[in-house]
Amino acid sequence: MTDLMTRPYWYLRHGETDWNAQGRSQGRTDIPLNATGIAQAEAAGLLLARHWRDHAPIVRIVASPLSRARRTAEIVADQLAANGAPRLEVALDDGLKEVCFGAEEGKPMGSWYDSWIAGEYTPPDGESFAALRERAVSAVNRALELDGVPLIVCHGAMFRALRAAMHLKPNVRLPNATPMWAEPGAAAVWSLTALS
Repeated sequence: MTDLMTRPYWYLRHGETDWNAQGRSQGRTDIPLNATGIAQAEAAGLLLARHWRDHAPIVRIVASPLSRARRTAEIVADQLAANGAPRLEVALDDGLKEVCFGAEEGKPMGSWYDSWIAGEYTPPDGESFAALRERAVSAVNRALELDGVPLIVCHGAMFRALRAAMHLKPNVRLPNATPMWAEPGAAAVWSLTALS
């Protein structure tokens, strides 16, 4: 099992999609941002610009290639640049794609989610939570290998896997487009601070 590098980073889940609003499992299905999601991404970018020096300035943005995350990252980069931050290009990493929920994609979120995180169930044709955790850690580590603090723009299940790697309770929902400052602490337990 790969360990997460003990360096701080920013994390941002993508803005809302229609499937988020309907409570449906998205997984790898490439659902775009809706109007609410676009507004959320703009607000997140403005919030990050206002708090530019509170923790550590973002030096690069790395995103999932799925359109909801990629577009969120692009909007944030635009907002940062429009509010005095440097112009940052968005790099894409396939390893940051959302989990594949297989046969559960497009269906309402069900009672199977806890069992999936516990490693007791994997949807047919889906990805196990353990495999997602390994992939998530490897992708974030790639972003952390370079100097400075990255902003990772990604997905909800991906963040649950990262929470597990940070020795935090994994099954906690991260709201859409809420910037999170992740910082390593003593005994490999991380702290998370949401901007608001």
